[in-house]
Amino acid sequence: MKLRYKYRFYPTEPQQQILARVFGSCRYVYNWALRFRTDSYKEGTTINYNQSSAELTKLKKQEDHLWLNEVSSVPTQQTLRRLQTAFRNFFDKRSMYPRFKSRRSKQSAEYTRSAFKWDPENKQLKIAQLGKLKIRWSRDFTSSPSTVTITKDRAGRYFVTLVLDEEKEPLPKTGKSVGVDLGINRLVTLSNGWRLANPKHLRKHLKRLARAQKDLARKEKGSNRWEKQRLKVAKLYTKIADSRADYLHKATTTLVQLYDVICMEDLNVRGMVRNHSLALSISDAAFGEFRRQVKYKTKWYGKEIRFVDRFFPSSKRCSGCGFVVERLPLNVRRWTCPECGTEHDRDENAAKNIEMAAGQAVTARGGRVSRAVAKATNRSALGSANQSGVSSAS
Repeated sequence: MKLRYKYRFYPTEPQQQILARVFGSCRYVYNWALRFRTDSYKEGTTINYNQSSAELTKLKKQEDHLWLNEVSSVPTQQTLRRLQTAFRNFFDKRSMYPRFKSRRSKQSAEYTRSAFKWDPENKQLKIAQLGKLKIRWSRDFTSSPSTVTITKDRAGRYFVTLVLDEEKEPLPKTGKSVGVDLGINRLVTLSNGWRLANPKHLRKHLKRLARAQKDLARKEKGSNRWEKQRLKVAKLYTKIADSRADYLHKATTTLVQLYDVICMEDLNVRGMVRNHSLALSISDAAFGEFRRQVKYKTKWYGKEIRFVDRFFPSSKRCSGCGFVVERLPLNVRRWTCPECGTEHDRDENAAKNIEMAAGQAVTARGGRVSRAVAKATNRSALGSANQSGVSSAS
């Protein structure tokens, strides 16, 4: 299977200067091609990749664009392919219309096999015009890369991403299945009662971030002081994103190791973040990224993921008798079933229903229930000895 491995690398001063020219050329070609295709469409002509490639060849011959020939032609050509992919995603309604690239956003350049050499014995990667790269190899691989992408994030860090043809060894079967309910107070609640706390990485640094952004707004845009402060803000955002990614990777990997079948709700995250009261908390919890990681890791390691329809009443349905209450506000964290008298933790009950619904067709019966039937308790009563993380099975 095709995998992408990302590594940190540290370019020398000459390499940074060359990369700055490469990034600038790729950015210019992308914006030029996007404008060219957009203007042509407004005039009634549709431009594809082959036509834009032919126009790029003409552009490089013009006297005021000869500087495009100073860098390798591979990254600029791959830029057109990436724009073609962006348009394809737009027409398939998978993304928004392609936007112009800024020199202050993340920079990238993609190289194919004709523009790099890989030495597997010495683990050395040579890129056209750059030479050897000083890479921190954080994980091993056996295949040879088919493409290499060099990126520079807003915090000034350089990364190299290799596209590899690797085979993942399936994890041992445990014979267990579990239902997973995602939330804001607790990031994950499993059907067996295990809970995973939500670190709230963004909220933890929100005051510090607001102060840094206020300092940035006070400085003249484009000045040296503004650039230094912009870098501080970017590094703080990077710290938040890296902490969140590390936490999610550890949580999802543990789930895939412990369970053969993972059942989740098919949440409409894009619609959920339209609620302005919860948008920040939902984005900070990264429900969509959690689902994405579980989905590809189950595929990697021979496990299975099952989804329950987003309209299934997982929270309002009693996991004991199947009764469905009519209303269950978000502030009610514990409630008692009026039919069978079972007291439920809201999230744990939802996880149990998700596991049952993913395994078989579930029918539910319900009726009108007054607001007083659902009993809210102190949130501290929902605490667990396992709030810090997912523990091993007993």
